[in-house]
Amino acid sequence: MEETVREKIERLKKEKDVVILAHYYVDGEVQALADYVGDSFYLSKVATKVTQQNILFCGVQFMGESAKILNPEKNVVMADDFADCPMAHMVTKEKIAEVRAQYDDLAVVCYVNSTAEIKTVSDVCVTSSNAVKVVKNIEAKNIFFVPDNNLGRYVSKMVPEKNFIFHDGFCHVHKSILAENVKAAKEVHPEALVLTHPECTQDVVEMSDFVGSTSEIIDYATNSDHKVFLICTEMGVFYELQQKNPDKKFFSVGHRQFCPNMKKVTLDKVESAIERMDSFVELSEETIEKAAVPLKRMLELAAK
Repeated sequence: MEETVREKIERLKKEKDVVILAHYYVDGEVQALADYVGDSFYLSKVATKVTQQNILFCGVQFMGESAKILNPEKNVVMADDFADCPMAHMVTKEKIAEVRAQYDDLAVVCYVNSTAEIKTVSDVCVTSSNAVKVVKNIEAKNIFFVPDNNLGRYVSKMVPEKNFIFHDGFCHVHKSILAENVKAAKEVHPEALVLTHPECTQDVVEMSDFVGSTSEIIDYATNSDHKVFLICTEMGVFYELQQKNPDKKFFSVGHRQFCPNMKKVTLDKVESAIERMDSFVELSEETIEKAAVPLKRMLELAAK
């Protein structure tokens, strides 16, 4: 009997010493076969602990770069080379240099959703899970938060003792979730709690019952006695929400909660990537060395 795609992937994984990491936003059938599934913070930690020599990353480019930076001796392969994050490219080294020249006592806080190049000129990285904790633990008074404006503003409300300089980057998926969408969805499901990612705009955040990272949204819904939820983040998260909570109902608040880059990662592409294992994430030694500094700093400050 001919083996299925899933069986083939499982066989090749063992033969080629491959571990598969997947983000919550990729397709559910890809999440189902991954060894580890999580948000950016979780996957960045897992990448430093896996024993396999080869990492197959089901996500977007900056995630694979982060895995390579933290594991320079390992091979990192993207399930899809063209899956990228537009927000990761919304800030430049020149802009960071310009702000550094304007402010003393400044820390450049770089959301992990950024390129390796931007990480090389940043002081510390953050994820949506740990941004508040990390920024609170930074000694500098002035914080230049790049590239996401909405997450930066959310963190600034949680850490009012710091002076924030905001950038104008954004996630197009979360920015497209409008307050009017949430209001209309609430009218249809008045009993629902609204769970929101902090990459959403401030007016949506203010309408929410809970604000947190993808993994925190999953944990909140799982631990809640409530049965109905409106989810304000990318719809890939519905797979894990429903796996953990088959007795609960989850609804989106609009039709655009969809990241086309994350959805480039399919089961067929995972099969092709693990069969070839030839499209490695390539970064120079200098880039790896410099970009590792803010990533490792993030892990230190988040552990305090």
